[in-house]
Amino acid sequence: MYKRKLNQISVFENPAMFGGIALNPENEWVKLAKIIPWWVFEKKYAQQFPSCTGQPACSLRQALGSQIIKEKYQFSDEMTVEHIAMNPYLQYFIGLTEYRQTRPFDPSMMSRFRQRLTAEMLQDVNDVITGRKTAEQIAREAEHHESGDDNDSGDDCGGNSGGDHPETNDASRDKPNEGTLILDATCAPQAIRFPTDTSLLNEARQNAEGIIDSLHSAGLTDGKKPRTYRVIAKKQYNGFSKSRKKTRRSIQNAKKRQLNYLRRNLKHIDAVIQNHPDEWEEALSPWQLERLVVIRTLYAQQREMYESGSTRIDERIVSLSQPWVRPIVRGKQNAPVEFGAKVGMSDIGGYLRIERLSWDAFNECHTLQGSVEAYRKAYGHYPARLLADTIYRTRDNLRYCKEHGIHLNGPRLGKPPKDPVIRKQELHLEWLESGERGDIERRFGIGKRCYSLGRITAKLKHTSEVMIHMSVLTLNLQKRLRLLLRFIFAHFRRLRFA
Repeated sequence: MYKRKLNQISVFENPAMFGGIALNPENEWVKLAKIIPWWVFEKKYAQQFPSCTGQPACSLRQALGSQIIKEKYQFSDEMTVEHIAMNPYLQYFIGLTEYRQTRPFDPSMMSRFRQRLTAEMLQDVNDVITGRKTAEQIAREAEHHESGDDNDSGDDCGGNSGGDHPETNDASRDKPNEGTLILDATCAPQAIRFPTDTSLLNEARQNAEGIIDSLHSAGLTDGKKPRTYRVIAKKQYNGFSKSRKKTRRSIQNAKKRQLNYLRRNLKHIDAVIQNHPDEWEEALSPWQLERLVVIRTLYAQQREMYESGSTRIDERIVSLSQPWVRPIVRGKQNAPVEFGAKVGMSDIGGYLRIERLSWDAFNECHTLQGSVEAYRKAYGHYPARLLADTIYRTRDNLRYCKEHGIHLNGPRLGKPPKDPVIRKQELHLEWLESGERGDIERRFGIGKRCYSLGRITAKLKHTSEVMIHMSVLTLNLQKRLRLLLRFIFAHFRRLRFA
């Protein structure tokens, strides 16, 4: 059950709420609470609770506000709840009407909050914060969605993959191009163990042995437990993993042994399934049933790579607990390959927006046209300039930008001009625009150093995507707050010297 919360009583009108001392209106959490239009998104959040009975659920403000606090300070779930219990400003930020000395909710609710929040909802919050949409537009979209009319729905975080972009209306054609759009892509690394073939096979073998033990405990092995050679297999793997110098031959031998042990275990499991087709699923837990599917896929991939001598394969599994994570080749000096989600983003005035989020590697050049069309839909006109990496400069994208009068940075096609003055001006412009394009790289660096964009610790696919959106949202909120404080200081300075 979900109950709509009324407007929060202002603590400045009733100082007795916090021990007779009013809160400081200049505190950053008080200002952040005013920036976010909580009421707009509460309707979408309430749709997840269709029942009218039971204990009332925590409000959207508590769910979203606690996640922003966690992202801001990089706390764990337990530390976040403890700091909320100690800080009246944090309690005001999450919408409590009176100060409490106890925890407002159990730390386990933090995980529930991440499951209830959606990427679409966080994208809408981010669009309102960055000025791409107004609160009234979000409310109208929610009403259309509730009535079943999806024609006026907002842009999804995936954007358009290019090519088939929506038709431009006459109003946007007549408006002159304005603004600068910066595009780039990065990887949000997942907090998983560095994957090696032998370690993955060893973990799969151990999980398969646990499945065999469960089947034997349920009496499905005809009274005789299959031989798994787990002691010998463990001893061989430990000897290999502790060796300092691993040659190519030793690695291949270790993989061959683990593959054979895993093949034997899967053969025993298949025999039980064939003999007891109606009983074996009841003997395993839901976790074991899901893990068995992953183990079969991993074995097929590793067997194919071992026999062909290749190190690459489509949809490669690098984590048994998170099989959706894929290796993303980035070509960086410190991390040529990262394991996580690839995120294509746009930078408009220093605010980031996720244009596409995918766990599979994709070519970011295909997101250019969709991002430009999303820009036109949000602001009513095309950008005057588009700053992007060289990978975006395909012939299709160059032709698209030329048709819509958009300046795409980089050298023009064909031979350079013979006039040295013009050539020098073009090189100087490329140098300036390359430095300006670095703004999105700086934003990526801040998100990875100061927020969780550099290490996603969530264990589920949905919650991992929510953490990525929360990192971008918190980053934009801090920029919005700094601009607000800068405006206030400038106003007081003008009054002082007036």
